[in-house]
Amino acid sequence: MSVEGLDRLDTWCRAKDFALRVYREVLPLLPPEEKWALNQQLRRAVQSVPANIAEGYGRYYYQENIHFLYTARGSLEEVVSHLVLAAELNYLPRSLYESLIKDGEEIVRLINGYIAYLKRSRRGDKEPGSSLSIHEIPDPYLTDPSDNSIS
Repeated sequence: MSVEGLDRLDTWCRAKDFALRVYREVLPLLPPEEKWALNQQLRRAVQSVPANIAEGYGRYYYQENIHFLYTARGSLEEVVSHLVLAAELNYLPRSLYESLIKDGEEIVRLINGYIAYLKRSRRGDKEPGSSLSIHEIPDPYLTDPSDNSIS
């Protein structure tokens, strides 16, 4: 276990800095009535991004690391959703919102790049238990509400 190892991982560093930025620049702007609603949801989601990157980093098999990166990416999308809501409720200045969204897009790009790297490197591929894998299979989406069949 080493913070120095995480400090070398740009994806984690950027996600941690993003979380600190949300804590310092967004949470103080939320009104008191959001203390137990939007404030807490945003805190949990933004903490989850670097935490899941770190947990995956600490796993031996690349498939496990990828699983936690998928979770981190999902948490980041949750943060973005909360930021959109906060902006539309006029809790955030437009410039802050746009800057945070830009940072979020960069972190998603880093996470996706890290996932691609892990898939190529296949760290731990020959170790016992490595045959277990995680697959990202897209679900079919219905675009026509009257169409109840899934093909």
